[in-house]
Amino acid sequence: MSNTIDEEDSSASIEEPRLWRDNGWTARVIKNDDDDGWAVEMTMHGEPEPALVGPWTMGRDKKNPKPLDKAAFITLVKTASEVVRRHEQHLHALLHKRVEVNTATGRINVTLDIVPDDDDPHAVLSATDSDGEQQARLRVPATFKLNAASAAAWIDGGYRRPG
Repeated sequence: MSNTIDEEDSSASIEEPRLWRDNGWTARVIKNDDDDGWAVEMTMHGEPEPALVGPWTMGRDKKNPKPLDKAAFITLVKTASEVVRRHEQHLHALLHKRVEVNTATGRINVTLDIVPDDDDPHAVLSATDSDGEQQARLRVPATFKLNAASAAAWIDGGYRRPG
């Protein structure tokens, strides 16, 4: 039977010196390719790549890694979760832009939602009034730059396709 993480039941807890699994995460102590030391990788269950890879402490014999324990695992889960959260926030900020424009008829919220499709990258530009009523929605190139000036020009132009 193969001993890879992917093929095992990812819901089963494991508490071994170099492998811990619990609460949706797997910590694995690995040989550090950059030097003679050790590293630990934290992988969220279901993800193909580790969310975090960092140095790991040598054991007392200065050859083998220090064994994983509950306190270290909890700290690693907290750190890796924070890395994932920051990555998600950054990605959201890159793909979703929002600008408010004051007009004679009231405030208009303009949003740009980028769809990073490999075959058909594009964005959706939309406008809603202060009551949440959609004023316009159209597909634009993923390279469209949303800022206060471009939003105001779109509104002033009657929501026609930006040129």
